Amino acid sequence: MKKLLVLLFSLVIALSVTACKPEEKTLVIFQNKVEIDTVLRDYATAWGAKNNVKVEVKTCGGDTCAYGTQILAEFQANKQPDIFVIEGMGGYNIYKDKILDLTGEPWVSNTDLEFMVSGKVYGFPVAVEGWGMAYNKELLVAAGVDIDALKVVSQAEYAAVFEQVKNYFAANNMPNHAVVSMAAASGMHWVTGLHNFNGYLSAGLAYNDSNVITKLNNGEVDAARLAQLADWAELLFKYADKSILTTGTYDDQVGKFAKGEAAFLHQGNWTDSSYKDSKFTMGYLPHATMAENNDSIFIGAPSYYVINKDTNMSAEAKLFLSDLAATNEGHDYMVNKANMVPAFNSVTLKPKTPLSAAVMEWNQAGKAYAWWQNDMPADFGMGTLGPIYELFAKGEITKAQFITNVTAAIDAVK
Repeated sequence: MKKLLVLLFSLVIALSVTACKPEEKTLVIFQNKVEIDTVLRDYATAWGAKNNVKVEVKTCGGDTCAYGTQILAEFQANKQPDIFVIEGMGGYNIYKDKILDLTGEPWVSNTDLEFMVSGKVYGFPVAVEGWGMAYNKELLVAAGVDIDALKVVSQAEYAAVFEQVKNYFAANNMPNHAVVSMAAASGMHWVTGLHNFNGYLSAGLAYNDSNVITKLNNGEVDAARLAQLADWAELLFKYADKSILTTGTYDDQVGKFAKGEAAFLHQGNWTDSSYKDSKFTMGYLPHATMAENNDSIFIGAPSYYVINKDTNMSAEAKLFLSDLAATNEGHDYMVNKANMVPAFNSVTLKPKTPLSAAVMEWNQAGKAYAWWQNDMPADFGMGTLGPIYELFAKGEITKAQFITNVTAAIDAVK
Protein backbone atom coordinates (compact mmCIF):
# COMPACT_ATOMS: atom_id res chain seq x y z
CA MET A 1 0.00 0.00 0.00
CA LYS A 2 2.81 2.39 0.89
CA LYS A 3 4.51 1.65 -2.44
CA LEU A 4 1.25 2.32 -4.27
CA LEU A 5 0.83 5.70 -2.53
CA VAL A 6 4.41 6.64 -3.40
CA LEU A 7 3.78 5.67 -7.03
CA LEU A 8 0.56 7.68 -7.20
CA PHE A 9 2.26 10.69 -5.58
CA SER A 10 5.09 10.51 -8.13
CA LEU A 11 2.58 10.32 -10.98
CA VAL A 12 0.71 13.38 -9.71
CA ILE A 13 3.95 15.35 -9.43
CA ALA A 14 4.97 14.34 -12.96
CA LEU A 15 1.61 15.34 -14.38
CA SER A 16 1.74 18.65 -12.53
CA VAL A 17 5.19 19.46 -13.90
CA THR A 18 4.04 18.56 -17.41
CA ALA A 19 0.90 20.66 -17.07
CA CYS A 20 2.88 23.66 -15.84
CA LYS A 21 5.56 23.45 -18.51
CA PRO A 22 5.16 26.57 -20.68
CA GLU A 23 4.15 25.99 -24.27
CA GLU A 24 6.98 26.76 -26.71
CA LYS A 25 6.33 29.91 -28.69
CA THR A 26 6.59 29.70 -32.48
CA LEU A 27 7.11 32.70 -34.73
CA VAL A 28 5.86 31.85 -38.23
CA ILE A 29 7.30 33.71 -41.22
CA PHE A 30 5.70 33.24 -44.64
CA GLN A 31 7.92 34.57 -47.45
CA ASN A 32 8.16 34.41 -51.23
CA LYS A 33 11.84 34.16 -52.19
CA VAL A 34 12.93 30.60 -52.90
CA GLU A 35 16.48 31.87 -53.45
CA ILE A 36 16.91 32.73 -49.77
CA ASP A 37 14.90 29.92 -48.23
CA THR A 38 17.85 27.98 -46.81
CA VAL A 39 19.87 30.94 -45.52
CA LEU A 40 16.77 32.57 -44.01
CA ARG A 41 15.96 29.33 -42.18
CA ASP A 42 19.51 29.17 -40.86
CA TYR A 43 19.43 32.78 -39.69
CA ALA A 44 15.97 32.37 -38.15
CA THR A 45 17.05 29.24 -36.29
CA ALA A 46 20.11 30.97 -34.84
CA TRP A 47 18.11 34.08 -33.93
CA GLY A 48 15.43 31.96 -32.32
CA ALA A 49 17.93 30.05 -30.20
CA LYS A 50 19.39 33.35 -28.99
CA ASN A 51 15.97 34.77 -28.14
CA ASN A 52 14.25 31.62 -26.80
CA VAL A 53 11.78 31.52 -29.69
CA LYS A 54 11.15 28.79 -32.23
CA VAL A 55 11.01 30.33 -35.71
CA GLU A 56 9.30 28.52 -38.58
CA VAL A 57 9.97 29.78 -42.11
CA LYS A 58 7.50 28.90 -44.83
CA THR A 59 8.46 29.69 -48.42
CA CYS A 60 6.30 29.86 -51.52
CA GLY A 61 7.51 31.41 -54.77
CA GLY A 62 9.34 30.90 -58.04
CA ASP A 63 7.65 28.84 -60.75
CA THR A 64 6.38 26.06 -58.48
CA CYS A 65 4.27 27.90 -55.91
CA ALA A 66 2.06 30.97 -56.37
CA TYR A 67 2.65 33.11 -53.30
CA GLY A 68 -0.46 35.24 -53.71
CA THR A 69 -2.70 32.20 -53.91
CA GLN A 70 -1.02 30.32 -51.07
CA ILE A 71 -0.87 33.18 -48.57
CA LEU A 72 -4.58 33.76 -49.12
CA ALA A 73 -5.18 30.05 -48.48
CA GLU A 74 -3.13 30.27 -45.27
CA PHE A 75 -5.36 33.04 -43.98
CA GLN A 76 -8.57 31.33 -45.05
CA ALA A 77 -7.49 28.08 -43.38
CA ASN A 78 -6.71 30.01 -40.18
CA LYS A 79 -2.98 29.16 -40.42
CA GLN A 80 -2.15 32.81 -40.18
CA PRO A 81 1.57 33.67 -40.19
CA ASP A 82 3.00 36.21 -37.78
CA ILE A 83 5.19 37.87 -40.42
CA PHE A 84 4.37 37.77 -44.11
CA VAL A 85 5.25 39.59 -47.32
CA ILE A 86 3.35 42.14 -49.38
CA GLU A 87 4.44 43.72 -52.64
CA GLY A 88 3.33 47.33 -52.88
CA MET A 89 -0.17 48.74 -52.77
CA GLY A 90 -1.66 45.72 -54.52
CA GLY A 91 -0.75 43.47 -51.59
CA TYR A 92 -1.53 46.11 -49.01
CA ASN A 93 -5.05 46.60 -50.36
CA ILE A 94 -5.76 42.88 -49.97
CA TYR A 95 -4.45 42.56 -46.41
CA LYS A 96 -4.72 46.08 -44.98
CA ASP A 97 -7.14 44.90 -42.30
CA LYS A 98 -4.54 42.37 -41.11
CA ILE A 99 -1.41 44.56 -41.08
CA LEU A 100 0.06 46.07 -37.91
CA ASP A 101 1.05 49.75 -37.80
CA LEU A 102 4.85 49.85 -37.37
CA THR A 103 5.23 53.61 -37.10
CA GLY A 104 7.94 54.46 -34.58
CA GLU A 105 9.82 51.16 -34.80
CA PRO A 106 13.59 51.77 -34.40
CA TRP A 107 14.50 50.63 -37.93
CA VAL A 108 12.23 53.21 -39.60
CA SER A 109 14.74 56.06 -39.15
CA ASN A 110 17.42 53.81 -40.67
CA THR A 111 15.87 53.52 -44.14
CA ASP A 112 14.39 55.67 -46.89
CA LEU A 113 12.36 52.80 -48.34
CA GLU A 114 9.81 51.88 -45.67
CA PHE A 115 6.31 51.12 -46.95
CA MET A 116 3.95 53.91 -45.94
CA VAL A 117 0.27 54.64 -46.39
CA SER A 118 -1.31 57.93 -45.29
CA GLY A 119 1.73 58.84 -43.22
CA LYS A 120 1.90 55.55 -41.31
CA VAL A 121 4.56 52.86 -41.66
CA TYR A 122 3.38 49.33 -42.35
CA GLY A 123 6.19 47.55 -44.20
CA PHE A 124 9.85 46.65 -43.54
CA PRO A 125 11.80 46.68 -46.85
CA VAL A 126 13.19 43.20 -47.47
CA ALA A 127 15.95 44.44 -49.75
CA VAL A 128 16.85 46.78 -52.55
CA GLU A 129 16.49 44.86 -55.79
CA GLY A 130 17.09 45.70 -59.38
CA TRP A 131 17.12 44.38 -62.87
CA GLY A 132 18.27 45.42 -66.28
CA MET A 133 19.58 43.35 -69.14
CA ALA A 134 22.18 41.18 -67.42
CA TYR A 135 25.07 40.51 -69.79
CA ASN A 136 27.98 38.12 -70.25
CA LYS A 137 30.89 40.46 -70.95
CA GLU A 138 33.19 37.81 -72.43
CA LEU A 139 30.60 36.69 -75.00
CA LEU A 140 29.84 40.26 -76.03
CA VAL A 141 33.49 41.25 -76.35
CA ALA A 142 34.18 38.11 -78.38
CA ALA A 143 31.33 39.11 -80.69
CA GLY A 144 32.86 42.56 -81.10
CA VAL A 145 30.34 44.47 -78.98
CA ASP A 146 31.53 47.61 -77.18
CA ILE A 147 29.87 47.31 -73.75
CA ASP A 148 30.78 50.84 -72.64
CA ALA A 149 28.98 52.34 -75.62
CA LEU A 150 25.70 50.86 -74.40
CA LYS A 151 25.28 52.70 -71.09
CA VAL A 152 22.57 54.73 -72.83
CA VAL A 153 20.74 52.57 -75.30
CA SER A 154 18.09 52.64 -77.99
CA GLN A 155 16.05 49.82 -79.46
CA ALA A 156 17.92 50.27 -82.75
CA GLU A 157 21.26 49.77 -80.99
CA TYR A 158 20.02 46.61 -79.28
CA ALA A 159 18.69 45.26 -82.58
CA ALA A 160 22.15 45.69 -84.10
CA VAL A 161 23.88 44.11 -81.08
CA PHE A 162 21.49 41.16 -80.95
CA GLU A 163 22.04 40.46 -84.65
CA GLN A 164 25.80 40.80 -84.26
CA VAL A 165 25.86 38.28 -81.39
CA LYS A 166 23.54 35.90 -83.27
CA ASN A 167 25.87 35.96 -86.28
CA TYR A 168 28.89 35.37 -84.03
CA PHE A 169 27.28 32.24 -82.58
CA ALA A 170 26.40 30.97 -86.05
CA ALA A 171 29.87 31.66 -87.47
CA ASN A 172 31.57 29.85 -84.58
CA ASN A 173 29.28 26.80 -84.54
CA MET A 174 27.71 27.56 -81.15
CA PRO A 175 24.17 26.15 -81.59
CA ASN A 176 23.51 25.83 -77.85
CA HIS A 177 24.06 29.53 -77.25
CA ALA A 178 21.25 32.09 -77.11
CA VAL A 179 21.31 35.83 -77.57
CA VAL A 180 18.63 36.32 -74.87
CA SER A 181 17.50 33.99 -72.11
CA MET A 182 13.95 34.90 -71.15
CA ALA A 183 10.89 32.92 -70.09
CA ALA A 184 7.30 33.97 -70.76
CA ALA A 185 5.22 30.82 -70.21
CA SER A 186 2.82 29.98 -67.40
CA GLY A 187 4.63 30.09 -64.07
CA MET A 188 6.92 32.84 -65.35
CA HIS A 189 4.32 35.54 -65.97
CA TRP A 190 5.98 37.70 -63.33
CA VAL A 191 8.96 38.15 -65.69
CA THR A 192 6.71 39.62 -68.36
CA GLY A 193 3.52 40.91 -66.73
CA LEU A 194 5.37 42.54 -63.85
CA HIS A 195 9.01 43.19 -64.67
CA ASN A 196 8.93 43.71 -68.41
CA PHE A 197 5.71 45.71 -68.21
CA ASN A 198 7.20 47.93 -65.50
CA GLY A 199 9.18 49.55 -68.29
CA TYR A 200 5.91 50.95 -69.62
CA LEU A 201 5.22 52.40 -66.16
CA SER A 202 8.58 54.02 -65.41
CA ALA A 203 11.22 53.93 -68.17
CA GLY A 204 12.51 57.37 -69.04
CA LEU A 205 10.67 59.02 -66.15
CA ALA A 206 11.89 60.66 -62.95
CA TYR A 207 11.99 58.22 -60.03
CA ASN A 208 8.95 59.69 -58.29
CA ASP A 209 6.92 60.24 -61.47
CA SER A 210 3.75 58.18 -60.91
CA ASN A 211 1.82 59.64 -63.82
CA VAL A 212 1.62 56.46 -65.92
CA ILE A 213 0.72 54.10 -63.06
CA THR A 214 -1.94 56.58 -61.91
CA LYS A 215 -3.43 56.60 -65.39
CA LEU A 216 -3.41 52.79 -65.51
CA ASN A 217 -5.25 52.56 -62.22
CA ASN A 218 -7.84 54.92 -63.69
CA GLY A 219 -8.18 52.76 -66.81
CA GLU A 220 -6.22 55.13 -69.08
CA VAL A 221 -3.64 54.02 -71.64
CA ASP A 222 -0.58 55.92 -72.86
CA ALA A 223 -0.69 54.67 -76.45
CA ALA A 224 2.74 55.99 -77.44
CA ARG A 225 4.49 54.29 -74.51
CA LEU A 226 2.60 51.04 -75.05
CA ALA A 227 3.64 50.95 -78.71
CA GLN A 228 7.30 51.32 -77.72
CA LEU A 229 6.96 48.60 -75.08
CA ALA A 230 5.48 46.28 -77.70
CA ASP A 231 8.43 46.96 -80.03
CA TRP A 232 10.85 46.06 -77.21
CA ALA A 233 8.99 42.86 -76.32
CA GLU A 234 8.96 41.88 -80.00
CA LEU A 235 12.71 42.41 -80.24
CA LEU A 236 13.41 40.34 -77.12
CA PHE A 237 11.15 37.52 -78.29
CA LYS A 238 12.81 37.47 -81.73
CA TYR A 239 16.26 36.83 -80.27
CA ALA A 240 15.31 34.71 -77.24
CA ASP A 241 15.93 30.99 -76.96
CA LYS A 242 12.55 29.74 -78.23
CA SER A 243 12.31 26.70 -75.98
CA ILE A 244 13.05 28.69 -72.83
CA LEU A 245 10.82 31.54 -73.96
CA THR A 246 7.73 29.40 -74.53
CA THR A 247 8.09 26.49 -72.08
CA GLY A 248 11.06 27.28 -69.83
CA THR A 249 11.16 27.45 -66.06
CA TYR A 250 13.05 29.83 -63.79
CA ASP A 251 15.91 27.32 -63.57
CA ASP A 252 16.00 26.94 -67.37
CA GLN A 253 16.16 30.68 -67.91
CA VAL A 254 18.77 31.46 -65.26
CA GLY A 255 20.69 28.23 -65.86
CA LYS A 256 21.28 29.07 -69.50
CA PHE A 257 22.94 32.31 -68.50
CA ALA A 258 24.82 30.80 -65.56
CA LYS A 259 26.43 28.21 -67.85
CA GLY A 260 27.74 30.98 -70.10
CA GLU A 261 25.39 30.02 -72.93
CA ALA A 262 23.42 33.28 -73.16
CA ALA A 263 24.66 36.77 -73.92
CA PHE A 264 21.76 38.47 -72.08
CA LEU A 265 19.37 37.55 -69.28
CA HIS A 266 16.03 39.19 -68.43
CA GLN A 267 16.31 38.79 -64.64
CA GLY A 268 17.31 40.63 -61.47
CA ASN A 269 20.00 40.45 -58.83
CA TRP A 270 18.01 37.89 -56.81
CA THR A 271 19.54 35.32 -59.19
CA ASP A 272 23.05 35.88 -57.78
CA SER A 273 23.02 32.63 -55.83
CA SER A 274 23.00 30.78 -59.17
CA TYR A 275 26.43 32.03 -60.27
CA LYS A 276 28.81 30.36 -57.84
CA ASP A 277 30.33 28.31 -60.66
CA SER A 278 30.06 30.93 -63.41
CA LYS A 279 33.44 31.95 -64.83
CA PHE A 280 32.52 35.10 -66.74
CA THR A 281 32.13 38.79 -65.91
CA MET A 282 28.55 40.03 -65.71
CA GLY A 283 26.75 43.29 -65.15
CA TYR A 284 23.70 45.26 -66.23
CA LEU A 285 22.70 47.38 -69.18
CA PRO A 286 19.41 49.30 -69.37
CA HIS A 287 16.32 47.79 -70.96
CA ALA A 288 15.37 49.63 -74.15
CA THR A 289 11.70 49.89 -73.24
CA MET A 290 11.47 53.27 -74.90
CA ALA A 291 12.72 53.72 -78.46
CA GLU A 292 15.67 55.90 -77.39
CA ASN A 293 17.71 57.29 -74.48
CA ASN A 294 17.26 54.50 -71.93
CA ASP A 295 19.94 55.23 -69.33
CA SER A 296 18.89 53.48 -66.08
CA ILE A 297 17.94 50.11 -64.67
CA PHE A 298 14.90 49.34 -62.51
CA ILE A 299 15.68 49.62 -58.80
CA GLY A 300 13.43 49.58 -55.75
CA ALA A 301 12.31 47.84 -52.59
CA PRO A 302 9.61 45.69 -54.12
CA SER A 303 8.62 43.57 -51.17
CA TYR A 304 8.03 44.23 -47.49
CA TYR A 305 7.74 42.20 -44.33
CA VAL A 306 4.56 43.07 -42.49
CA ILE A 307 3.27 41.85 -39.13
CA ASN A 308 -0.14 40.27 -38.67
CA LYS A 309 -1.98 42.62 -36.31
CA ASP A 310 -3.89 39.67 -34.79
CA THR A 311 -0.78 37.73 -33.79
CA ASN A 312 0.06 37.03 -30.16
CA MET A 313 3.72 37.19 -31.20
CA SER A 314 3.91 40.88 -32.09
CA ALA A 315 6.76 41.61 -29.65
CA GLU A 316 8.86 38.76 -31.04
CA ALA A 317 7.99 39.71 -34.63
CA LYS A 318 9.02 43.32 -34.05
CA LEU A 319 12.28 42.23 -32.44
CA PHE A 320 13.05 39.89 -35.34
CA LEU A 321 12.71 42.75 -37.83
CA SER A 322 14.60 45.23 -35.65
CA ASP A 323 17.51 42.82 -35.30
CA LEU A 324 17.68 42.28 -39.06
CA ALA A 325 18.26 46.00 -39.52
CA ALA A 326 20.40 46.74 -36.46
CA THR A 327 22.69 43.80 -35.69
CA ASN A 328 25.91 42.53 -37.23
CA GLU A 329 24.27 39.12 -37.59
CA GLY A 330 21.38 40.66 -39.49
CA HIS A 331 23.70 42.59 -41.77
CA ASP A 332 25.83 39.51 -42.43
CA TYR A 333 22.70 37.51 -43.28
CA MET A 334 21.38 40.13 -45.70
CA VAL A 335 24.62 40.89 -47.55
CA ASN A 336 26.89 37.85 -47.27
CA LYS A 337 24.42 35.02 -46.89
CA ALA A 338 21.33 36.14 -48.84
CA ASN A 339 23.30 38.22 -51.39
CA MET A 340 20.98 41.18 -50.93
CA VAL A 341 21.48 44.90 -51.35
CA PRO A 342 20.22 46.10 -47.95
CA ALA A 343 17.72 48.94 -47.65
CA PHE A 344 19.23 50.23 -44.38
CA ASN A 345 21.65 53.13 -44.20
CA SER A 346 23.66 51.70 -41.30
CA VAL A 347 24.79 48.64 -43.29
CA THR A 348 28.37 49.13 -44.40
CA LEU A 349 28.93 45.71 -45.99
CA LYS A 350 29.15 45.61 -49.77
CA PRO A 351 27.71 42.78 -51.87
CA LYS A 352 30.32 40.37 -53.19
CA THR A 353 27.96 38.85 -55.74
CA PRO A 354 28.11 40.30 -59.26
CA LEU A 355 24.57 41.45 -60.04
CA SER A 356 23.89 42.83 -56.57
CA ALA A 357 27.15 44.77 -56.85
CA ALA A 358 25.99 46.06 -60.23
CA VAL A 359 22.64 47.18 -58.79
CA MET A 360 24.44 49.08 -56.03
CA GLU A 361 26.71 50.73 -58.63
CA TRP A 362 23.79 51.91 -60.77
CA ASN A 363 21.89 53.06 -57.69
CA GLN A 364 24.82 55.05 -56.30
CA ALA A 365 25.17 56.70 -59.71
CA GLY A 366 21.55 57.83 -59.47
CA LYS A 367 20.59 55.80 -62.51
CA ALA A 368 17.36 54.18 -61.40
CA TYR A 369 13.87 53.88 -62.81
CA ALA A 370 11.15 53.18 -60.26
CA TRP A 371 9.21 50.00 -59.56
CA TRP A 372 5.51 50.69 -60.05
CA GLN A 373 4.37 47.22 -61.12
CA ASN A 374 3.30 46.29 -57.62
CA ASP A 375 0.97 49.29 -57.48
CA MET A 376 -1.19 47.85 -60.24
CA PRO A 377 -4.44 46.14 -59.21
CA ALA A 378 -3.88 42.79 -57.49
CA ASP A 379 -3.01 40.01 -59.98
CA PHE A 380 -3.29 42.40 -62.94
CA GLY A 381 0.34 41.85 -63.92
CA MET A 382 0.59 38.08 -63.60
CA GLY A 383 -3.05 37.12 -64.05
CA THR A 384 -4.04 39.51 -66.85
CA LEU A 385 -0.94 40.82 -68.62
CA GLY A 386 1.22 37.69 -68.30
CA PRO A 387 -1.06 35.50 -70.45
CA ILE A 388 -1.19 38.22 -73.13
CA TYR A 389 2.61 38.30 -73.23
CA GLU A 390 2.65 34.49 -73.46
CA LEU A 391 0.38 34.49 -76.51
CA PHE A 392 2.66 37.09 -78.13
CA ALA A 393 5.80 35.10 -77.29
CA LYS A 394 4.31 31.94 -78.82
CA GLY A 395 3.29 33.77 -81.99
CA GLU A 396 -0.39 33.17 -81.33
CA ILE A 397 -1.15 36.90 -81.52
CA THR A 398 0.52 39.68 -83.48
CA LYS A 399 2.15 42.78 -82.05
CA ALA A 400 -0.93 44.78 -83.05
CA GLN A 401 -3.13 42.30 -81.20
CA PHE A 402 -0.82 42.48 -78.18
CA ILE A 403 -1.32 46.24 -78.08
CA THR A 404 -5.08 45.86 -78.53
CA ASN A 405 -5.34 43.24 -75.77
CA VAL A 406 -3.25 45.21 -73.28
CA THR A 407 -5.22 48.35 -74.07
CA ALA A 408 -8.48 46.50 -73.43
CA ALA A 409 -7.12 45.09 -70.16
CA ILE A 410 -6.17 48.56 -68.90
CA ASP A 411 -9.49 50.00 -70.05
CA ALA A 412 -11.28 47.32 -68.01
CA VAL A 413 -9.62 48.60 -64.83
CA LYS A 414 -12.07 51.55 -64.79
